[in-house]
Amino acid sequence: MVVRLQLAASDQSGSITVSTPSTQARFNDFRLAAFPGQTLHTHRLVAALPALPYTQNGVQSVSGLRIAERPFMLTSQNCTPTQAIHQRFEDGVLMSWRSSFPWHERDTLQGNIVSTFQAGTFFGALLTFPVGERFGRKRAIMIASAIFLFGGSLMTASNGMLGLIYAGRGIAGFGIGMVSLQVPVYIAEISPPSIRGRLIGIFEILSQGGGMLGFWINYAVNQTISDSVKAQWIVPLGIQLLPGIMLMIGIFWCPESPRFYVKKDRWEEARKTLSWIRNLPEDHEYILSELEDVRAQNMMLQPPAGVTNTNKYYAKRLFQKGTRNRIGIGLLLMAFQNLTGVNIITYYSPRIFETLGITGTDTKLFATGFYGVAKTLGMIIFSVWLVERLGRRPGLIWGAFVGSLPMWYLGGYVFKNDPATAAAAGEVSRSGAGYFAMVCVYLYGLIYCATWQGITWVYCSEIFPIDIRMLCVAITTADQWLWSFIISRTTPYMITSLGYGTYFFFATLMVLMGFWSYFFVPETKGKTLEDMEPIFGALPPLTPKIIEEGPDGDSAKDLGEKFDGRVSYVELSSNRPRSVTPEPRPLARILSA
Repeated sequence: MVVRLQLAASDQSGSITVSTPSTQARFNDFRLAAFPGQTLHTHRLVAALPALPYTQNGVQSVSGLRIAERPFMLTSQNCTPTQAIHQRFEDGVLMSWRSSFPWHERDTLQGNIVSTFQAGTFFGALLTFPVGERFGRKRAIMIASAIFLFGGSLMTASNGMLGLIYAGRGIAGFGIGMVSLQVPVYIAEISPPSIRGRLIGIFEILSQGGGMLGFWINYAVNQTISDSVKAQWIVPLGIQLLPGIMLMIGIFWCPESPRFYVKKDRWEEARKTLSWIRNLPEDHEYILSELEDVRAQNMMLQPPAGVTNTNKYYAKRLFQKGTRNRIGIGLLLMAFQNLTGVNIITYYSPRIFETLGITGTDTKLFATGFYGVAKTLGMIIFSVWLVERLGRRPGLIWGAFVGSLPMWYLGGYVFKNDPATAAAAGEVSRSGAGYFAMVCVYLYGLIYCATWQGITWVYCSEIFPIDIRMLCVAITTADQWLWSFIISRTTPYMITSLGYGTYFFFATLMVLMGFWSYFFVPETKGKTLEDMEPIFGALPPLTPKIIEEGPDGDSAKDLGEKFDGRVSYVELSSNRPRSVTPEPRPLARILSA
């Protein structure tokens, strides 16, 4: 007998008795979940969302239990300063850098150096998906660290050879692209639900903190090392290797993800690893419960029975109704994140301050350092307060509209005063309008990081169908680096050619992004992964009532009473289990011989 239940809510728990004229079966201690188009040959169903509490044997799940967490999880985040520090050194503000390379081709040189890194990150993010799926998260991070260190070493040893700088940037970028996908996934997979969001928030905070550190390292070497020697720019390039070395060494003491072991059917290793991470005995109910969650989720990740060409199946899934619109939103979010104009300040901040009339290497570096502080503060505000209070959609809307205001002012100030031309002519003056322009740069960085920087990554990590989530996240991550490449490649020419128009251009785009977010981005705060299906149109919303009864009316009514009328469809089929064609509706199937 196959009983198909369609529920309005996917987090029901407890036990039910299904009665028919010929048989009676009782299923205890399970939580009904949405298993799209799959028949589960098991009597015990566990939901794929360990973050949600459920009842097991009359005892509340220990998902909220206070667990002694292992500090090694933070080791995996050491790569983040590596990524951000790496992006700070080739902006050309150090005089020794200018004397070592053809600075008369400033726009071309800056664009090439920055964009080669972005090109590497694009391919790294895209190609790391099969590496992580085959070799595991831990080995993938090791490989990424080694690639980054090789690229960073080429740059450090370049001694003014531009070809080695380009090669090192591209290779190091490839490693960073791998890390940008693997580390957040690793953190999410080993973290308990109660602190998972917090740990991913730390990842984002460290990303901005690394950028801030890079700004201040530039300032420090400019203060302590003569600009007549190459060591002034070689030392920062060498310093960027330190976090990479820490990650390379620290990851050896980190365990593999238990979820990866489950994918490979290595259950004994999965149980031991999870027990060590949670610091609980292997037979503890929390460990057993979480492993059951992982097992059920892993079953959902498998293609339906009879599928032989998995690549074709996954490609088809990408373009199904309810999936293609999510991918479209994810791709646009990552594109818009870059089109906010953040990279024109992040990568070219000394030059931006130059257009505001800030002269002198020390002054520009000092002003740039505080921009890094503002971005880090914005990321802390997002992670600690805004992400779960303001919501995803309102954060994007208000972040776009409010974030455009500093850009409008900057464009107007540069248009009216042309401070860069005045500074070049030696006519440097300080006015209240000029100081407020500097404040606007800091406000912009804070607003951006408190909204668009974090929300886009969180949103793209939670909206995709579970069976193709890793693939979709890889695509959107690569898209983020692609647009970062495009913006960083074109920005130097925009600053030179458009001047104040550069600020107006990005301010206009931000306003348009706010309207787009209002009309096309659904809210996902507080929603389960199963809730994403009706939200994005993969299936119609379920009504809390019985809309059709199965062949045995009593069974349908009994189930409706058990779940407060949330059962919307019940179907009883033949006595023999059989494959069921995938349907675009959430079904929890209980199979009984």
